[in-house]
Amino acid sequence: MPTEELRAMGAVSGIASGFPPRAAAGPRAAAGPVSPAADAEGPYAMELLGRVSYGRLATSMRAMPFVAPARHIVRGCGVVLRIHRGFGYHRACNGSVVAYGADSFDSGGRTMWSVQCTGMAKIVQPTDDELLLFGDEPLRADGERFEPVYMRLEPQFATVHTLDYLEEQLNQHSE
Repeated sequence: MPTEELRAMGAVSGIASGFPPRAAAGPRAAAGPVSPAADAEGPYAMELLGRVSYGRLATSMRAMPFVAPARHIVRGCGVVLRIHRGFGYHRACNGSVVAYGADSFDSGGRTMWSVQCTGMAKIVQPTDDELLLFGDEPLRADGERFEPVYMRLEPQFATVHTLDYLEEQLNQHSE
């Protein structure tokens, strides 16, 4: 559902405006079961996540925090993640609370956003339609043949943060 409709229904309130509606970039996921996330930012966070393909998965393993790159697709009110099995992180995530974040910080635009979703992760077998949405897998991860593992995250809550600049930002990170 487009963000404007969500705002009109009152599902999204008090969130920074100025974002254009999400462009149709391929098949949109069919709505799945409603997430227990009750906050007003949930639908807007899912809308923004649908605009980017990669983010960062965070949890802890043996009481030590870690962050791992992940590919994602939005499915209903949840997110399906694809990570490299060789990292071993899926074992720490399965059945545990994780955070997943993605952003538009590399866009160079005037308004940039960051989304974080937190909830329980569960290893899943993606459907054929989901596999098509994920697209090609990387060939290698840290020099090893990439072996995918998939997890579904049902956010309990989601947050959206924005940074507004006077003009577009150059992506210069060093001299």
